[in-house]
Amino acid sequence: MKRKYLKSSKKIILGIDPGSRCTGYGIIWAQGSQYGCITYGQIRTKGNEVNQRLQQIQQGLLEVIETHHPNEAAIEQIFTCHNPKSALKLGQARGAALAATATHNLPIAEYSARKIKLAVVGYGAATKTQVQHMISMLLKLPTPPQADAADALAIALCHAHIQRYQQHIDRGKITAGAAT
Repeated sequence: MKRKYLKSSKKIILGIDPGSRCTGYGIIWAQGSQYGCITYGQIRTKGNEVNQRLQQIQQGLLEVIETHHPNEAAIEQIFTCHNPKSALKLGQARGAALAATATHNLPIAEYSARKIKLAVVGYGAATKTQVQHMISMLLKLPTPPQADAADALAIALCHAHIQRYQQHIDRGKITAGAAT
C-alpha cells in the first residue's frame, strides 16, 4: 500500500541567538522532515556605546534577511540571569533583533534554551559542545559552527521540528499529549 504524503513547500527559517557583543544567526530550509543549512554566522559588535552595538545587531540582521528572504524567524527567550546588568544587555540585543524581524513583517517564535536543546540534542541541559556536534550531524556540515551560530541554527531547527509536530496535530495524525 502506498502512502500519500502531502507535499509541503520549502520554508526558510531564520534562527537568532541574541547577544550584546555577538549575535548568532542561522538560516535553514525545511520541507517536511528534510532540513538543510543555507547560511550561518555571527554579528560581532564593535565599540562601547550601547546604541552603536544595538544598531549593528539590527543592521546586520536586516542584511541577512534582505539577502536570504526567510519566511519565519525564531529567537531564544530571555532567561533569568543572576546578574541584572547581563539580563538588561541581553534584553536590549533581543529588542534589536526583534526590530529587524518586525521591519520585514517576519512572524517570530520564541523558545526557551531548554526546549531548543531538547529538540536538537534530546537533552534539555546539553552543553554548547553537544549542540555544535548535533547541529553538524543533523545539517551535514563539514565542521561544527562557532557556538553562537550553532545555537542560532539549533533555534531554527527547533522551530521547524515544533511546526512539523503541530501540523501533525492539526491534521489529526497524533494527539496533543502523545509525545510528552
